[in-house]
Amino acid sequence: MSADVDALINRMKSASSPLRDILIELHEKHRNDTSGEVATYIPELARADPNWFGICIATIDGQIFEFGDSRQQFTIQSVSKPFMYGLALEDHGPNYVLSKVGVEPSGDTFNAIVLDEKSNRPFNPMVNAGAIATADMIKGNSQIERTRRMMEMFGRYFGRPVNIDTSVFMSERSTGHRNRAIAYLMLNAGMIAGPVDETLELYFNQCSVLVAARDLAVMGATLANKGLNPITQERAIDDKYIKYLMSIMYTCGMYDYAGEWAYRVGIPAKSGVGGGICAVVPGRLGIGVYSPLLDAKGNSVRGVKFCNEFAERFGLHVFDPHAGNDLLGELMRGGRKGSKQAS
Repeated sequence: MSADVDALINRMKSASSPLRDILIELHEKHRNDTSGEVATYIPELARADPNWFGICIATIDGQIFEFGDSRQQFTIQSVSKPFMYGLALEDHGPNYVLSKVGVEPSGDTFNAIVLDEKSNRPFNPMVNAGAIATADMIKGNSQIERTRRMMEMFGRYFGRPVNIDTSVFMSERSTGHRNRAIAYLMLNAGMIAGPVDETLELYFNQCSVLVAARDLAVMGATLANKGLNPITQERAIDDKYIKYLMSIMYTCGMYDYAGEWAYRVGIPAKSGVGGGICAVVPGRLGIGVYSPLLDAKGNSVRGVKFCNEFAERFGLHVFDPHAGNDLLGELMRGGRKGSKQAS
């Protein structure tokens, strides 16, 4: 570790809250873990620096605790899926959406070309098939209007204007043949209405939205805060649909690691092959982590380890009998002054 990094950490610790001290501690513990690989199946994703590692916690009362590369932008990829699902729920209601996309964990890889044999539906909205079917349900009189509505929705969660990484979008569009196969399979099964190319354009655009770990934390905190962005106080989603989003995130959000995540970490979360993880502690906070080195399942190696240790340390697992202790709350209250800390 360089003298410059040592000096930065010492300055952070001298001016930080107890909760931020813990973020620094866990960042230092895991930042030298170089296991995993940067995603390469979308060529533009291979450009990510494997050393990037950012952590952010956003609370429902608007506090931000962050460290590392928490402002480094990357593409949201599959972390977009539960939020697009929320928009589809607002457009059509849960019964119609359920007729097109199931809610069962599949156990298959995220890009499997397979539908439920009994219903012809995608298994859930967190796999690519389900996400494409979800994108097909987004309302709009034109492709431009549907894309605008998508970007406005993300903007309400971020609390800022939204941009799309054009290079990643073009890379996804030019190499997304497997997603085209999935889309045409669903068109044949009557699960999407098409036109297929327009639906895929929207899907590739949603995956190419630029975010940072800080944005993911605020998105998670917005869900934790009953759909109100805790920074802007703008409503991002009708609160009656949040239970559906968080249920899907809990059971299906971490690719085919979802069951073990629920067992070990025990909070709703969604990962993406860009290296991001967005997690939610209902009624309390959102967690955003970014590190592009992925494990064999497609999840951020450092991100999973951070979330696992953070949740265990503070008893955040939804079924933890000791979850009522308020150590985390005490640390959050200790950081109310000067909590808007940059990385």
